[in-house]
Amino acid sequence: MTEGGQKTYAERLARAVVYVVLLLFVVYFLAPLFIMIITSIKPMSEIRTGTLISLPRSPTVEPWLKAWGSATIGVSNEGIKGFFVNSLKITIPAVLISTLIGAVNGYVLSKWKFKGSDAFFAMLLLGCFIPFQVILLPMARTLGLLGISGTTAGLVLVHTVYGLAFTTLFFRNFYVGIPDELVNAAKIDGAGFWRIFWKIMLPVSKPIIMVTIIWQTTQIWNDFLFGVCFSTGETQPVTVALNNLVNTSSAVKEYNVDMAAAIIAAIPTLFVYFAAGKYFVRGLTAGAVKG
Repeated sequence: MTEGGQKTYAERLARAVVYVVLLLFVVYFLAPLFIMIITSIKPMSEIRTGTLISLPRSPTVEPWLKAWGSATIGVSNEGIKGFFVNSLKITIPAVLISTLIGAVNGYVLSKWKFKGSDAFFAMLLLGCFIPFQVILLPMARTLGLLGISGTTAGLVLVHTVYGLAFTTLFFRNFYVGIPDELVNAAKIDGAGFWRIFWKIMLPVSKPIIMVTIIWQTTQIWNDFLFGVCFSTGETQPVTVALNNLVNTSSAVKEYNVDMAAAIIAAIPTLFVYFAAGKYFVRGLTAGAVKG
C-alpha cells in the first residue's frame, strides 16, 4: 500500500472513531428524553410490570391530558395548564422589556460614552455574578412596597431587573463591533440619539437579539427559585407547579403523568432553540475581539 493510501486509510479510521464517539454522546444525552417520552405514553400497568426502556404495548395520551388538566377525561385536578399560562405571562414581557432596555444600555455604553461610563459598565457587570439568593430579601421588600408581591407582574419585574446585566453585556459587546463612522456620519446628517438607534443600530442587531431572547427565555422559563419565593397559589410558574406535581403524595404515584408534565414544561425552550439556535453562536462571538 502506498504512503498516500495509508494516509487516506488512517484519516478514514480517525474520522470513523470521531463519528462513533459523537454517536455515543448523542445516545447518552438523548436516552433520558427517550425514556421520558415512552414512559409518558404508557399506562401505569405497563410501567409497573415492564422495564424502564421497554416500548409501550398499548400507547395512550391520557397521561398527557391529565398532566395538562384536560376536562375531557374527567380529572379532578387542573394539571399544569394554568401555571403554563402564568409562565407565558411572565416570560414574554420580561424577555421583551429586558432585551429592549439592554439594547439601549449597550448602545449608550458603546456609542454615546459619558464620563465614568466604563466604571458604570464594570459595576453593572457585577450583576452577572451575583447569586440569586443574595437579592431575595431586598427584592421581596421592594415588591411589597410596590404592592405587587405574589403576582405575575412582580415576577416580570424581578426577571427584568436581574437580566439587565446580561442583556447589556450582550448588546454592548455586539455594538462595539459596529464602525463608529456610521454613527458619526448620522450625527453630521442631523440624526439624533433615538433616530440612530432605531434606523441604524437595531436593523443590524438581529443576531444578538436572538441570542438575548434565547438566553432570557431559557433563564426565565426554567427559573424555580424566584418562582417559589415571589409567587403564591394560582400565580406560580410552571416550574413550581411541576415540582408540586412530582412531589405530591398520593396512593398511586403516576410516573407517566409526571413525565408528560415535564415534557410539556420543556417544550417552549426547545422551540426557541430550534427556531433561533443558528443565531446563538454567531451572536455570542460577534464583537468578541473588540469587546
